[in-house]
Amino acid sequence: MKVLLHICCAPCSAYPIEALTDEDFSISGFWYNPNIHPYLEYKKRLFEVRRFLKILKIPLIERDVYALVPFLKKILNRQKGIHRCDVCYELRLRETARIAAENGFDAFTTTMLYSKHLRHNAIRQIGENIARESGVEFLYRDFRTGWSRGLKLSRKYKLYRQQYCGCVISEFERFHRTADKVLEYFEWVPRRKEIAEDQSKNSHK
Repeated sequence: MKVLLHICCAPCSAYPIEALTDEDFSISGFWYNPNIHPYLEYKKRLFEVRRFLKILKIPLIERDVYALVPFLKKILNRQKGIHRCDVCYELRLRETARIAAENGFDAFTTTMLYSKHLRHNAIRQIGENIARESGVEFLYRDFRTGWSRGLKLSRKYKLYRQQYCGCVISEFERFHRTADKVLEYFEWVPRRKEIAEDQSKNSHK
């Protein structure tokens, strides 16, 4: 059974790839994440996905699209009552299903099902809805059961682990309460070096 695996980032893909391989599925990865911002963060994550799948010898189909403005328009102009994250999930899963259908895959799924921080039931429902429309099966698995295993694999392969989901809104929600402490750290590190150098000079006088 050929499965197209949408990959949101390398760390989240480690356990799903292992689990699906153990089930003897033929896996290809698919990169399509216009939700990831800013640009350097987007490039870091894409670089790690390429590196990781090359190690595992798994094919990767890429839709390398950085679309900050179009993505934010979709999020901000969503219908009332719809969660912004659900718009993001649907955008990526719909494209995954399209590519799966065009390339003869039997099913599609996503590494978003691995994260404990995303709206898991919403991802499943959206995937199943798209499957009915596209005619390509949505392969559901609760990859959260392998959370600890995924962390071990991330450390084994030294994968870059990001600190927020992807979009600039999630970045703000992740850091707005701790930003001052982060800045204090960056201000203190070079200052600490200066203090150590001054102490060293004084000790030799």
